[in-house]
Amino acid sequence: MKSPQNSLIDYIGEFLLYLEKDKKYSSNTVNSYRIDLSQFAEYIGEQFPEGLENPAIIEIIDFRGFMAGLRRGGYSASSIQRKISSVRSFFKFLHKLGVVKANHARVLILPKKEKKLPSFLDFAQAHRAMEIPDTATEIGIRDKAILELLYATGMRVSELVNFQPSKLNRETGEIQVIGKGNKVRFVIVGEYANSALTEYLKIRPKLVGEKNTEPFWVSEKGNPLVRSDIYTIVHKYLRQVTDGKASPHVLRHTFATHLMEQGANLVAVKELLGHESLSTTQIYTHTSIEHLKEAYRHAHPRDKEKK
Repeated sequence: MKSPQNSLIDYIGEFLLYLEKDKKYSSNTVNSYRIDLSQFAEYIGEQFPEGLENPAIIEIIDFRGFMAGLRRGGYSASSIQRKISSVRSFFKFLHKLGVVKANHARVLILPKKEKKLPSFLDFAQAHRAMEIPDTATEIGIRDKAILELLYATGMRVSELVNFQPSKLNRETGEIQVIGKGNKVRFVIVGEYANSALTEYLKIRPKLVGEKNTEPFWVSEKGNPLVRSDIYTIVHKYLRQVTDGKASPHVLRHTFATHLMEQGANLVAVKELLGHESLSTTQIYTHTSIEHLKEAYRHAHPRDKEKK
């Protein structure tokens, strides 16, 4: 006879619906939670099947076993942190519902995340990348607008995909962006990006043809561009100026790093990036320091003499 108690899988479904409907999380974020929690449920199903039927009996030892399995599986510290964070949020939800008496996942000691400086382009590389698209062609005009907008604003790919010209105030040079968690912020569009957008607006009707496509960014055949398309476009051009990472996020890092190097206020950069916490933005302080060290090593007479 089936127990009246909902199963772990049932509650995961409720939690994902809560994130989507109540918390207004993006589909990508909800999907990340789905992957992490499905992995946890699979572990519980294999190691402690009773817990799969009744989440209330899952104990701290089960969470520790799951984390140990992630370590043995070769997951990085940052991946383990994210997965355990997903489990913690889920059991916090169950605790509020009264399904579990305590959130045992909360007491887990997580591995320290390795500090990695973000990949970014220097000024010369960024300038070269912006000049590569062939603006004698319609696709080149579109690609230049994409590159310029990412570099000028620090937008995330999802924000760029959802961009609409109606959100651009040409007088103030501001774009209204809907970021993570449906939070609204304003980013600044410089003259280069504004000019590139204007040129794209002129040729977009030719790409769209009779399709009357609503999304702003379209392919050569007038079909809407998705995240993977933007990645492919940006990768194509950045690969020509760097041997490192060549993704759209590199332009976001480049945007923030160049602002910091030119003396921008950390709080202002945080707001432009749409970060929740100032600690997230502080990574660009370290990046700027590394840039200064490199400049010192190449410019200081005594250091040059030693080399």
